[in-house]
Amino acid sequence: MRIKFLIAVLFAITSNFDANAQQKKYTLRTVAFYNFENLFDTIKGTNFDDEWLPKGLQRWTSEKYKQKLENLSTVLMQIGTNDKQKEAPAIIGGCEIENRNVLEDLVKHPNMVKNDYGIVHFDSPDKRGIDVALLYQKKHFKPTSFINIPLIIYRGNSNEKDKEKETEEEKLDKDKIEITVDNRVYTRDILLVTGFLDGEEINVMVNHWPSRSGGEKKSSPFREAAGRLAKKTMDSIYKKNPNAKVILMGDLNDGTYNKSVKVGIGAKLKKSEVQPFGVFNPFEQMFKDGNSTLFYRDSGDIFDQIMVSETLIKEDRSTYQYWKAGIYNKPFMIQKFGRYAGYPLRHSENEIGYSDHFPVYIYLIKEVK
Repeated sequence: MRIKFLIAVLFAITSNFDANAQQKKYTLRTVAFYNFENLFDTIKGTNFDDEWLPKGLQRWTSEKYKQKLENLSTVLMQIGTNDKQKEAPAIIGGCEIENRNVLEDLVKHPNMVKNDYGIVHFDSPDKRGIDVALLYQKKHFKPTSFINIPLIIYRGNSNEKDKEKETEEEKLDKDKIEITVDNRVYTRDILLVTGFLDGEEINVMVNHWPSRSGGEKKSSPFREAAGRLAKKTMDSIYKKNPNAKVILMGDLNDGTYNKSVKVGIGAKLKKSEVQPFGVFNPFEQMFKDGNSTLFYRDSGDIFDQIMVSETLIKEDRSTYQYWKAGIYNKPFMIQKFGRYAGYPLRHSENEIGYSDHFPVYIYLIKEVK
């Protein structure tokens, strides 16, 4: 009888615990990043866009442009959605964007218009004229400030690091920098947006680091400089608010293991390794598990990453905290035949695809009181 009594008591305690656990409710918000891969319109601009005109190499017509918008909007509205998360991303970072006009066309597309996305965008000095940008659902995120922070790098300059440091610090304090050096490598700015996500202040940094043009080794110092600039930008945020929450996202053109990420940013593989003002990179473990966001010569890698500050990996979920990360790579986005089977389905002569990258995302979670 005593054993039966103890079992009954244990069952009651367990049932009560389960009931209490089930009563907890959480709010989920998805934060995503996607390389839009050559989101160009069909209008001649001041940038080098001849390839993406109706008579250009790509024969980029209005019909093709409309299909590109259809494809991108379809993916964007599905990133991170599942049985637990029905809603489209609250925040979306993007790159390879020609201008603000293409973003206006994108957010007004029938697939996206109901979510009422706002836009933060600056024209960058990139030679091709491609930029980074942030889209946000106005009902969830309210920007309070935004700035474009230039990556100042020079080709063949032995004093590159000193000049980089000077111009970075000037940009954080001033609106305009005068560039007079002829051998500057013009690339994308870092976009820093500060705002309130459902009433909580969040800082979002959108990156598109220098490419591997000329070879990985030769171009690595440029991305290492980008990593240092990103970390210095984060440090400047912490000087104003030691408890600031920061999300760093982008196409880094480097893997989770490269010096630009591991040393420049100081990103850590495990949450337990992250010190105050440090950075956690959930995509490092995903790469170790064999996942990829892009492929080159049959080798996969994760160049598209979202990292979070130490302040977003706390156990206390009374405010938004990082929960999970993912790569969105549904079958309709994947090349099914030929030598590139398994790769992201991108634009070709015969088909308007999605992108040569898969998008990435994280969930932020908060307990509802």
